[in-house]
Amino acid sequence: MSTFTRNDKLYYVMVQLDSTQRRTPSDLSGLYVRGRGGELVQLDAVAHVHEGVGPRQLNHFNRVRDFTLTAGLAPGVALGEALDSLDRVARTVLPRGSTTALAGESRDFKESGGALYFAFGVALVVVFMVLASQFESLVHPFTVLLAVPLAVTGALATLFVVRSTLNLYSQIGMILLIGLVTKNSILLVEYTNQLKARGMETVAAAVEAGRIRLRPILMTSVATIMGALPVAMGLGAGSASRRPLGYAIVGGIFFSTVLTLFVVPVAYLLLDRLQTARQPRGLQAGQPVEAD
Repeated sequence: MSTFTRNDKLYYVMVQLDSTQRRTPSDLSGLYVRGRGGELVQLDAVAHVHEGVGPRQLNHFNRVRDFTLTAGLAPGVALGEALDSLDRVARTVLPRGSTTALAGESRDFKESGGALYFAFGVALVVVFMVLASQFESLVHPFTVLLAVPLAVTGALATLFVVRSTLNLYSQIGMILLIGLVTKNSILLVEYTNQLKARGMETVAAAVEAGRIRLRPILMTSVATIMGALPVAMGLGAGSASRRPLGYAIVGGIFFSTVLTLFVVPVAYLLLDRLQTARQPRGLQAGQPVEAD
């Protein structure tokens, strides 16, 4: 098969015998091929025709023979686990010198895996810097960011319960959780600092902040969960692939909201006592004096 161009148009050329001369395999024996000396040699003198079974077509990728393997995930098997298992089987079964390449969702998962982990780390650093500038402290941002591991744990638990996979969409949902769940901790820590500045003790300030901030925390969390429920329920065209995103957001926010109300105040008290214990004792503030 060849091609030629005429008048800026590409034409495909396929050379073949007349249909009357290629009806049976025995017709090949009557063909002539040109030898090394230029003379014509009958094909039957150098080759024999045998009937058998062969592939309809031979696929090539970058001029190398290839084949495509299509499969689906079994219930309860994560995409990353399936790809690792596929790599182990390929190293055992395929001949030496063979290479593999992913396509579709598997390729997106491999290519974006490292980038998403980097984005997750950058998001944590940026949020920590913003919180440090807001609270003017390096201790309170750690208290606020305690909601992130709680949210990630809730997201992973939800994905396990619904038998979903950790794919590109669920990883994006975990990055979104960094900004969605820290607002609960910010409400608690900020109001606790305000009460302490008014002269209230740390324990009483933490308890009062939890009581006052409970309503806005529940309102914002419920509103976020309701907004992500259509994605988790798979409503709309093409929503099946986006369900892990909704699962991660709903599970992460619900889990972190319940535990943040208890974990963040306790961590605040522990860090506050540690910070107070490290301050030098026996120092009293001097009385201000006026210069003559």
